[in-house]
Amino acid sequence: MTHRLLPIALLAAAAATTAGCGGGADQGPPAQAAGRAALAGAGYTSDQLEQALLTEPSGYRRAGDPDSGEYGTLAAIQNFDQLQRQVKLDKPRCAAARPGGALDRSVPAAIATFAKKGGSSLTETLLALPDDAAERQVKARVPAGCQTFRTLVGATWSEHEVMEPPPGTLGEGSRTVGVVSTTGGSNTKTWYVVARGRRHLVTISLYGPNATREEAEGLAGQAIEQARRILP
Repeated sequence: MTHRLLPIALLAAAAATTAGCGGGADQGPPAQAAGRAALAGAGYTSDQLEQALLTEPSGYRRAGDPDSGEYGTLAAIQNFDQLQRQVKLDKPRCAAARPGGALDRSVPAAIATFAKKGGSSLTETLLALPDDAAERQVKARVPAGCQTFRTLVGATWSEHEVMEPPPGTLGEGSRTVGVVSTTGGSNTKTWYVVARGRRHLVTISLYGPNATREEAEGLAGQAIEQARRILP
């Protein structure tokens, strides 16, 4: 699952989801029109983005085929939307917050997922965005009071603690967000990295009991270089 149980609107990132990044906001015809304009401005198609995804990150194997198309139509995003509807948050205002603004779900995007022994999973999302829209996502910050929250799925509560280091310098600017999640006696970590490239946004989501910021940012660096080589 691309974004697990974490409210992607809170983290403002792709995907991750793992997105990517983005959120589950409903968007009508005006937003779709804006998406077509964004495509014209960015110049990248979803097929081009798919070609620019990582293929064999060190230590990982691909988990299924990549997916590409309009961001909101991708299977991983639709699955996350469905999962998000099952999650109750103890701080509803945090779920509604969109620090980087609602992401246009009609923009071209591509997603690839990878797995590693030990239970770690990696998701990369590439989105075609005008530079100003990508910069807003990178400059977003977790709202005050939302650094800790609890989620309820069925009868099970989980506790989450958010860590947000200072802005980074990956690509043309980046942000990193980490979340430690505790369910019963089990702890898992998720690290999200969002980095701006030229007319595109790179997002990395690294999930697992041993996920680290260093590994997530290292994988983001690889993704940025791969996109830089492939995208004209």
